[in-house]
Amino acid sequence: MIKDFTFVDEMVPGIRWDAKYATWDNFTGKPVDGYLANRIVGTSALCAALARAREEAASLGFGLLLWDGYRPQRAVDCFWCWSKQPEDGRTKRRHYPNIDKPEMFEQGYVATKSGHSRGSTVDLTLYHLATGELVPMGGGHDLMDPISRHGAAGVTPVEARNRQYLCSVMENSGFCRYDVEWWHYTLRDEPYPDTYFDFPIT
Repeated sequence: MIKDFTFVDEMVPGIRWDAKYATWDNFTGKPVDGYLANRIVGTSALCAALARAREEAASLGFGLLLWDGYRPQRAVDCFWCWSKQPEDGRTKRRHYPNIDKPEMFEQGYVATKSGHSRGSTVDLTLYHLATGELVPMGGGHDLMDPISRHGAAGVTPVEARNRQYLCSVMENSGFCRYDVEWWHYTLRDEPYPDTYFDFPIT
């Protein structure tokens, strides 16, 4: 791992994670290039901001569960190559039920250059500290659909309120939201705004 990057769990005690792209549980249906370990990596600045977010979330009775952080450029390239393969239907219903693969890029859900590769972007959700259960958000990670937008119609009042809890926690801790994905946040003052890294997660 290069200087100024670290495993988030080593810097933010108590944070939970499930690195989706290191598993078969993601929209490609298999582990993604560059994810050789089920860990979340990020910059030191990202970790400091997440520590603040974890404390604020805890004051509301919530914990943070991370799905992704730093993403190697080779993983982004893997998404592009996957999108060019014939549709096999294995993950379509869960992740992109109303669009075709090329539309993921056209509609901003996936890109050939990802902010994740700069090391200060995370995908995450909330869970209840008392039970460990995930908070209902009205759609799961990488559901590429209008319902995943902030302010989307079709979510329940409880789900909308939970999204707002997450948004408030993250924005108060120095992050900016991504309008089309309720789970996606980027550090406002990210240290490497123009650098896309490609070292693997091991």
